[in-house]
Amino acid sequence: MMSRPRTQKRRDYVGVLSSVFAIIIGLLVGFVILLLSNPSQAVPGFITILTGALTHGLKGVGQVFYYATPIILTGLSVGFAFKTGLFNIGTPGQFIVGAFAAVYVGIMWKGLGPVHWAAALLAAVLGGALWGMVPGLLKAYFNVNEVIASIMMNYIGMYMVNWIVKSYKPLFNNLRNESRNVASTAQIPKMGMDRLFPESSVNGGILIAIATVILIWVILNKTTFGYELKAVGFNRDASKYAGINEKKSIIMSMVIAGAIAGMAGGLLYLAGTGKHIEIKDVLASEGFTGISVALLGLSHPIGVLFSGIFIAYLTAGGFYLQLFEFSTEIIDIIVAVIIYFSAFALIVKTILTRVNKNREKGGGQS
Repeated sequence: MMSRPRTQKRRDYVGVLSSVFAIIIGLLVGFVILLLSNPSQAVPGFITILTGALTHGLKGVGQVFYYATPIILTGLSVGFAFKTGLFNIGTPGQFIVGAFAAVYVGIMWKGLGPVHWAAALLAAVLGGALWGMVPGLLKAYFNVNEVIASIMMNYIGMYMVNWIVKSYKPLFNNLRNESRNVASTAQIPKMGMDRLFPESSVNGGILIAIATVILIWVILNKTTFGYELKAVGFNRDASKYAGINEKKSIIMSMVIAGAIAGMAGGLLYLAGTGKHIEIKDVLASEGFTGISVALLGLSHPIGVLFSGIFIAYLTAGGFYLQLFEFSTEIIDIIVAVIIYFSAFALIVKTILTRVNKNREKGGGQS
């Protein structure tokens, strides 16, 4: 009989294999699009996708980490909810509400001095947690599908933030139709990243993101609290019978997921790179990209970390495709195909898992 550790290792192997396969298929689809668009430049263009992020050396690497920071966290938000049996599609709303809270504190609370950036980031975490709590409450007490509730909260969050920013003059730059700059004291410190990656936009946000990934891994795998969250996700009725407060677990799962997504918004808009809340009726793309990051990383915190960096790497490399006469729209299509094809990893994992189970049954009968 196969031991439990060996079975777990096989599952991990299947998961990694399915993700790698999804990446290869996604890259091949991207190459086909390049080939159909401009055959003579398809090969150098494809090489640029794979190596373009390293064009400027350490600066390029720093830019990859800068782009990766928010999507690692939105991916972690989605992945954490997956691990607890919930589908948090509300990351765009939690992200923008967290961003607004951070920007508000960053602009209005200028007297906080050295702790200004930490207070602004904490506000982002609380804003995201609040926005995640609503679907959690509806799920726990009224059994409202969290997908429907989260989608509703996405649009409420987007329109609410647009309205408040535009209506409140201290926050609004009417010449550019966006929020004003946050105070310099509210910007995330570099934490030595400017010396490691000179001239890049990366700051201490990537270190905060990595620390959050490690914290979530510890919670899920090394604590009783994490075990209870996963148990409720696996079987809500059985968990209740075992004495676990399933309503509390569902609410806390969505609160934590929302807090992580809110932190992503805070880190991006406090980065000091000229990022502002634009008044437009478009949901935050970082939130939806987080779903793909979570799928590619198989919802495992460490997998999410690496998949977020990988997608950011492709995004950074895609900017240089314009040198080969590919239009901006083509670049967007290629990146989108590669990112969203990562969802195929989930299908591949399911198929391979079933094949392995059938083999084990066949071996047991022989």
